[in-house]
Amino acid sequence: MMSTEELYKIFLNYPVISTDSRKIEKGSLFFALKGENFNGNKYAADAISKGAAYSIIDEEDYHIGENTILVNNVLKALQKLANYHRKQLRIPILGITGTNGKTTTKELIASVLAKKFSVSFTKGNLNNHIGVPLTLLAMNSETEFGVVEMGANHPGEIAELCKIADPDYGIITNIGQAHLEGFGSFDGVKRTKSELYKYIHSKGGTIFYNSDNPILAELNKEIKNKISYGRKDASFIGEPIQSPPFIHVKANFEKGVLYLNSNLIGDFNFENILAAACIANYFKVDPLKIQLAIKAYHPTNNRSQLIQKGDLKIIMDAYNANPTSMSASIASFLRNLSGDNYMILGDMLELGEYSAAEHAKIIELIPESITKNTFLVGNEFSKAGERQAIKTFMSVSELSLYLAENPIKNGNLLIKGSRGIQLEKILEILN
Repeated sequence: MMSTEELYKIFLNYPVISTDSRKIEKGSLFFALKGENFNGNKYAADAISKGAAYSIIDEEDYHIGENTILVNNVLKALQKLANYHRKQLRIPILGITGTNGKTTTKELIASVLAKKFSVSFTKGNLNNHIGVPLTLLAMNSETEFGVVEMGANHPGEIAELCKIADPDYGIITNIGQAHLEGFGSFDGVKRTKSELYKYIHSKGGTIFYNSDNPILAELNKEIKNKISYGRKDASFIGEPIQSPPFIHVKANFEKGVLYLNSNLIGDFNFENILAAACIANYFKVDPLKIQLAIKAYHPTNNRSQLIQKGDLKIIMDAYNANPTSMSASIASFLRNLSGDNYMILGDMLELGEYSAAEHAKIIELIPESITKNTFLVGNEFSKAGERQAIKTFMSVSELSLYLAENPIKNGNLLIKGSRGIQLEKILEILN
C-alpha cells in the first residue's frame, strides 16, 4: 500500500485530480471513488487509456500494472493527500460555513482578498467531503490565500472537513433551519455549524462573526480571538442602503466612510457584503479596492439574480431554499419592490418531519393581497396550500402549461425554491 508521502511525490509531478472517468485530463491522477450506485475501481483502466497518468484504487482486482496505485481507501487517501498538501503550502486558509449565504459570501470574500493576494477558493458547490479535498489540491505554490467553503447536512461533518482543511480563520454566515432531516433538529444544525468555531479556537485562530446575530454571539462566547461586524457595537460597522432592487452598504473604515455599491438583491445580502468588507479590512486590503471588488461582483447560477424580460423584472433565487432563506426572500421582495408583485415558490427539500409545518408557515407569510399572484410548486406546497386561495402545481411542467395560457406580462416576479424543484425551467416560457 502506498503512503501519503509517496503519493504526494507523484502528485507534485501530476498535480491535476480527476474523479470522473468521463472527464479525464491528460496527465491527471484518477481517484477511483465509490458511491451508492457506482464503483470507480471499475473505470481505473479506462481512465488510464484516456490519458490519466495514474489511477488510485482500493480493490486489488483492478491492479493492472505500475500505473495503478493501490491504497486502503481511495476517499481517505484523497483526503489525507489534501491535508498533507495544505500543510506544505503554509498559507492562511479561511473556512466558511452557514445555513444561508455562504456561497455568495465566499465569492465576495475571494473577490476582495484578490485585490491584494493570489486567492484560491471553492468553485461551485465543491464543499463536501470530496469537494473540500479537491479545492485544497487545486491550490499551488503561487496561492497566497485559500478560502474554503464547508457544507454539511449531518452532525459532525464540519468537524471532519476542518480536520482536512485545517483553517486558520473562520466565519459562519448564519444558522437557520435547513437539512433538518439529516440534523434531526435546529439544535443539531447549531452544534454542527459551531464545530468550525471550536476548531479555530483550538488552534488559536481567529473567527469573524455578525454581532447582530444573537445565535452566533452566543456560540462564540468562549472564543478568544474574534472580530465582529454589524450595525453597531462591532469591530467593523456598516449599515444597509436601499436602492431597489439592489442592496448597498455604508461601511465605516478607519480613514472614513465608504459606500459599497453592489449588484446583489435582497436585504439579507447586507451582512454578506459587510462580512467580506470586514475580512478584507482585517487583512489590510485598500478600502477603495474593496469598493471596486464589490461593485464588480455579479451573482450567477440563479442566486439573487436580476433578470429583465420585457416589462417583467425577475428576481431569480432558485439555487436553494430552506425556511430561513425563503422567509427572508419573501420579506425583502415585498418590502422593496413596488408595483404588481408575483411569486413562484417551490418546495423546500430535506426538512423531514418538519416539512409540512414549515411549508404551512411560509404560506402564512403571503399577504392576502398577493395570493392571486402567487404560485406554489411541489408536493409539499401543494398539500399545505390546498385549502388556501393560492394556485398550486405538483411540478414545474404543470405550472408552465398554466403560464403559457395565463402569461405574466409585467411587474416584479420572485422565483424561489430548492434546486431539486428546477424552477429555473420557468424562464423558458416567461416572455
